[in-house]
Amino acid sequence: MAYRTIELRREPGLLRVTLARPERRNTIDDVVLGELHAALDEAEGDDTCRAVVLEGRDGVFSTGMNLESAADDGGGASDGGAAFFGLLERFTTVGRVVIAQVDGQVAGGGVGLVAASDFAHATARSTFALPEALWGLLPCCVLPFLVRRVGFQKAYAATLSTQAVPASEAHRIHLVDEVTEQPETVLRQLVFRLNRLDGVVVGDAKRYFRGLSAVDERVRDHAVAEFGRLMSSPVVRRRITDFVTLGRYPWER
Repeated sequence: MAYRTIELRREPGLLRVTLARPERRNTIDDVVLGELHAALDEAEGDDTCRAVVLEGRDGVFSTGMNLESAADDGGGASDGGAAFFGLLERFTTVGRVVIAQVDGQVAGGGVGLVAASDFAHATARSTFALPEALWGLLPCCVLPFLVRRVGFQKAYAATLSTQAVPASEAHRIHLVDEVTEQPETVLRQLVFRLNRLDGVVVGDAKRYFRGLSAVDERVRDHAVAEFGRLMSSPVVRRRITDFVTLGRYPWER
């Protein structure tokens, strides 16, 4: 299929997926979600593929929700939350290893993409932030996957501080598995090992570990409902509209 928001490149043992809207800071909307699902479909349809590599470009991985789309969303916030949660959940269940290769800014839902990945590598210039509270929101759909990866307190602190942390701190709290200035070398070493695995092992591992995880249907329903409630707040809607129409951030009074 023809893709509008991502670029795909097949390489031995992997499918490389590049978020390709740097002019929009690789924000996430329904089109991006649909195309990322389609990319995962392609990976699953290739028996030689062991890994899906997700990356950005031009110093941006992803800055999360597309506010222009959110401003036009009307009453569909819960549907958008469910779709995003569904993609993150698929990262944790798809029978391919998902690897986030980060080189630059990660914020909001972009942190969710990293947290839901099986491996995350980052360059030293990368930063990670959850700014949702500044808008009157919470990273509802991100947090179940972030808690699973870094633990309750680190996810809680990141939510309330809203501060961007450097790659070194992301590595310390285990959001990132490795900080390196040679991400391709690290990736090749990992894919070399993955290619030695039987094709069904990744799926078996993910199914087994899912049984050990707290991310289930109850968590999904709670996350989506709370996201919908917050997004329907008049204060939040006004802040998003002010940003889209006036370019004014909530903290700019």
